[in-house]
Amino acid sequence: MLGYLILLFHLLGLVSAMHSLMSTRTSQGTIAWVVSLVTFPYLAVPAYWIFGRSRFNGYVIARRAKNRKTEVHARQVAEWLASFRIPEAKMPSIGKAAERLAGMPFLRGNRVHLLVDGEATFESILQGVASAREYILFQFFIVHDDEIGRRVKAKLIEKAGQGIRICFLYDEIGCRDLPAAYCEELRAAGIAVFSFNTRKGRGNRFQLNFRNHRKVVIVDGHTAWIGGHNVGDEYMGKSTKFGHWRDTHVRIEGPAALEAQLSFVEDWHWAADSVPALNWSPAVSADGDQPVLIVPSGPADELETATLMFLHAINSARKRIWIATPYFVPDDSIIDALQLAGLRGVDVRILIPDKPDHLLVFLAAYSYFAEAGRTGVRFFRYTDGFLHQKTMLIDDKVTLVGTANFDNRSFRLNFEITTVVVDPLFAANAERMLGHDFDNAREMDPRELDEKFVGFKLAVRLARLTAPVQ
Repeated sequence: MLGYLILLFHLLGLVSAMHSLMSTRTSQGTIAWVVSLVTFPYLAVPAYWIFGRSRFNGYVIARRAKNRKTEVHARQVAEWLASFRIPEAKMPSIGKAAERLAGMPFLRGNRVHLLVDGEATFESILQGVASAREYILFQFFIVHDDEIGRRVKAKLIEKAGQGIRICFLYDEIGCRDLPAAYCEELRAAGIAVFSFNTRKGRGNRFQLNFRNHRKVVIVDGHTAWIGGHNVGDEYMGKSTKFGHWRDTHVRIEGPAALEAQLSFVEDWHWAADSVPALNWSPAVSADGDQPVLIVPSGPADELETATLMFLHAINSARKRIWIATPYFVPDDSIIDALQLAGLRGVDVRILIPDKPDHLLVFLAAYSYFAEAGRTGVRFFRYTDGFLHQKTMLIDDKVTLVGTANFDNRSFRLNFEITTVVVDPLFAANAERMLGHDFDNAREMDPRELDEKFVGFKLAVRLARLTAPVQ
């Protein structure tokens, strides 16, 4: 009996290895899975079918079904938005490829506000929720039942009592510690509450590899909030472990809010099997005309949207690339692009936390310092608390703020969303914000790893090997 079981595992290992060879998106990931599946299938086979998938086929099917249901409506929305598209003659250098990746156009008529840290972010979000007249779309990766979580819950219940329709979407892995009673209170108030539920569907029952990492709030189809904050007291700087929590969100008022709304509707359709009745008529900001593009990305995309978007942004830079990210574990294509930027004289700065919250990520990042540093790329460690923002500044005009980290999980496995703003005034505000962050950071010496003891260097190299699955 044992012999048959061993034979079965080896056969499953071979089948799984062939599946990985045909479907895994990176060569590093393919090699890692194939070798482990063939040589040690007893652990590798169950691990592969739980964590090894890189394309979320169920969501692809749901997206097609939603598109068929709403095709006529989608054409009408496209016609309404056509007058807000940026003329091709005025399209920024990042524009055409970014639009094709997003599947949506750059839109003018927006006003974007930079929201620095938790207090400013949640004050803005709660004010926006209070102003809702028709509906609120609320989506977060993590929601805690703590002080800020209860404030959010109370405000949503209050608005539901006023007849405002509310859709509340959360990721079941990110919210694994959220008490069931929290959601039940929302439902009892008439709020539609669903987990994203990546395991929905017959073929996804054991799937744990994908996360919906998006943080989006939309009010009445005219205002949206996107950024790095989740709903929790630590994001308000109240963590005894991390102290000050450095994060960034944006508030978008104008037609681009409808692009964020479209992203939410796709996620809601997957989770709830329904498409809510929403406002799709664009509203122009009264005091701004900033070009904005919303770029959703995830494992259901035909292309690697996030990877290509960041590569394109890096390659477009002529003066500056400033990146702030809590997790810097990119693939070779990103490192090559950063090195080339350094070689052509671009001011390349990478800002990461000095205080880690994930040991493997912290160690793996060391392996990139000397490699990129030889071409002029500079690394900084933020020392005033924990850095969690996901922000990128390109030259003096292009700013990206969103939910995606610089790692394989955000590039290929998570559902993410990024705001791209092409505006010198907004870029100047982002420059001041990031400049202050660099003032609260220490610059790393490219030789810093060389000065570590042998055991630390070995741990760094081993952590680097895990980069494809981090």
